[in-house]
Amino acid sequence: MDKEIIFLIQESKEGGYEARALGYSIYTEAENIDELKNAIVDAVKCHFDASDTDNHE
Repeated sequence: MDKEIIFLIQESKEGGYEARALGYSIYTEAENIDELKNAIVDAVKCHFDASDTDNHE
């Protein structure tokens, strides 16, 4: 079963963008939106490693 994770995305004070998952301790940042999308995917994969996803199916 797929879960939906909602991210709050905002411009960083230092430049670029940052994303925080609502309800999960997932945070990432990048210089532009395209890089941020990739960083979000990587951060989610790191948060839910293979052993976690196998146990929930």
